[in-house]
Amino acid sequence: MNESQKIPEVSFLKFLNHAGSILKNPLPFHEKNFNKLGDIFRLKIGFGKSVLFCRDAILLNHVLQKNQKNYTKSSIQTKDVAKYVGKGLLTAEGEVWQKQRKLIQPAFHKSQLMLLLDTIQNTISAELENIQTDRPIDIFPVFNDLAFQTVVKSIFNIEMEAKDVKVLQHTTEATQSMLVQELRQPFLVWWFELSGKTKRHLDMTDNSRAILRRLVAERIQSKDRRDDLLDMLLDAKYEDGSTMEESQLIDEILILFAAGHETTSNALTFCTELLARHPAVQNKIFEEVRNIKQETNNLMERIKMASYTKQVIEEAMRLYPPAYFIDRVNKENDECNGVFLPKGSNLLFSVYEIHRHKDFWEDPTAFKPERFAKENALKLSKHYYPFGAGPRMCIGNNFAMYEMVLAILSLVEKYEIVEKKSPIEIKPLITLKPKNAILEFKLRYE
Repeated sequence: MNESQKIPEVSFLKFLNHAGSILKNPLPFHEKNFNKLGDIFRLKIGFGKSVLFCRDAILLNHVLQKNQKNYTKSSIQTKDVAKYVGKGLLTAEGEVWQKQRKLIQPAFHKSQLMLLLDTIQNTISAELENIQTDRPIDIFPVFNDLAFQTVVKSIFNIEMEAKDVKVLQHTTEATQSMLVQELRQPFLVWWFELSGKTKRHLDMTDNSRAILRRLVAERIQSKDRRDDLLDMLLDAKYEDGSTMEESQLIDEILILFAAGHETTSNALTFCTELLARHPAVQNKIFEEVRNIKQETNNLMERIKMASYTKQVIEEAMRLYPPAYFIDRVNKENDECNGVFLPKGSNLLFSVYEIHRHKDFWEDPTAFKPERFAKENALKLSKHYYPFGAGPRMCIGNNFAMYEMVLAILSLVEKYEIVEKKSPIEIKPLITLKPKNAILEFKLRYE
């Protein structure tokens, strides 16, 4: 490789000097380095440790699809995330992942998800009743509860006790915050362990597991069928005819809780924030939902007909991708787009930067849902990764889209989101979260 092709580096000292701001929000630090050094740079994070930050969509496509067999998830997910949520689809690798993906995939087939649509819609309608009108409110807690309850009802199809819901929600939030500290301040991990802080959060996870084990045991003992995700997971059989062991089932459910509600609540909040700043787009959705309801009562048909609403959600996830980083490590040497990657390179792709890259998007920071009109889909797919891509694309992508489309249709039909002009605030943790999502809503009387 020529000298001119060497990957530029950001020193460990510079990393330390910015540690405080990185802990709060690493995106400005990364953006500054990208703009100065190009689409890939090496960040030194300790003695002999470094991460390659990248916003090259061609390289990401190569890693996730064209040469995906040469790449695994990094220890961030297989070790750091896994210690809090277990070895499920999100964190497993190799044969374990392949076995679990093959087993669970049918539960998320569109035909199976259709069985859940009434449950999802009823949950959405009930949760949207909690929006207080004619006064400023933080909309994120409403969507957080909505997404969480949707996961609860879709997995268990029961009214979970409030104290159990509180524990599961708190565990998800607290362990994510703890994990962020560990990842952004790796030089303090020893102190987190010595002080008992890490153990306290692991104990929270154990408590959540106990709740889930009890709910699963109650279902098995009752012999009731509810046609929910839990029934599908309990029915699922490996090639040898065996079913999931309890510990593996709990891991998968815990990950569904953590990943299934977190990203959706974030996306719905950002979408609503954008609608508050673009009244014309909101009005167009209102017209769409009125027209759709005149045509059909079938929920799947409504989802299919809501083409503009889907474009709005896709554009919201372009600007504010909930899963805003993708990590991989290569098993063997590789080269793509002029970049040589020695075996064992830690790659961290910034989906946030790729989704706003001026080389891929016209007027990249502008909110333009029409970008995602059907005729543009193929062209955009190489630069758009809200659910990842390739074999490890998010298994719940259809579930999430169905839920979000139904939620936005229901929200805009019932409420007018009062216009707001101030900038949208973000809080990047393990997922990209909204901050100070204060909005005002008015009941529609039409």
